Amino acid sequence: MLFALALIPVIALLILIYVKDKKEKEPIGLLIGLFFAGMATIIPAVIGEAVGQAILDFVFPYESSFKAIVLAIFIIGPIEELGKFFVLWLITWKNKHFNYSYDAIVYAVFVSLGFAALENIGYVFSKGLAAAILRMFTSIPGHASFTVLMGFFYSKAKYASLTKKKGKCAGYMLLAIIIPTLLHGIYDGIVMGGEASGEDIITGLSVLLWLGYIIVLFVVSGIIIFVSSKKDFCIVNMPNRTQTIYRPQVMGNWTCSTCGTVNTLNFCSHCGSGRPVDTSWQCPQCGTVSQYKFCGNCGCPKPVPQAPVQPVQQ
Repeated sequence: MLFALALIPVIALLILIYVKDKKEKEPIGLLIGLFFAGMATIIPAVIGEAVGQAILDFVFPYESSFKAIVLAIFIIGPIEELGKFFVLWLITWKNKHFNYSYDAIVYAVFVSLGFAALENIGYVFSKGLAAAILRMFTSIPGHASFTVLMGFFYSKAKYASLTKKKGKCAGYMLLAIIIPTLLHGIYDGIVMGGEASGEDIITGLSVLLWLGYIIVLFVVSGIIIFVSSKKDFCIVNMPNRTQTIYRPQVMGNWTCSTCGTVNTLNFCSHCGSGRPVDTSWQCPQCGTVSQYKFCGNCGCPKPVPQAPVQPVQQ
């Protein structure tokens, strides 16, 4: 039972992230590899945190809130998030399947939840049912949220790299490391600092602050997932793919909403985004705009598009 409780939130979040990838699904083999690679990052994390803890114990012999916060922000957060980022970069940066903007979020979350799954199993079996239930709604989504931000900036770095913008690429790569590291450090620091204080009032206030923090974190990461999935676009050029012309009634120039390039074919020649297709029509009887087969106001059927009249050859 404890093993199932440790993995249920992980599986649920993996399914959610995978389902939101609507444009082009990632290979299952690649995702499984990322998940287990994320698990492997727990080894350097444990070693690094043990070394960092030993150094802090030497510098600060007595337990305090300050020491706990330093441990969280400058040791635990950086070590864990750097390990995840390194695995993410090593496996996916030059991978041919990394060709859509939302892919980066999928990859990052799979790496993170691999780490979180193994960590959660250890916590649940050592601390029991209460820990399993608490971490189901806090720590596991927390790990995913950190790397949603990582994937968001990592995707922008990849696109900047492909469009030959080295400065922006470097900047986004730094943000992909720094932002999750800070979020993770603050997340742990609030709780660990409150627990180390030894005063009930401070501990209680830290818990309230922590709950507010994770609510904001989860809402922001949820919005990023929703928007990134909805606005997912191809970040690479596809010169080898056949680009067919749309049927006559939707032919014509169109402006790409992603990069502003004016195009005539189905895909943007600069960023690969697909041509938007407007299926709405205006009722010839009452003027109501509809997207269905019949007018919602008067019931008039959708007009059948007429084939263009070919000019008579003289």
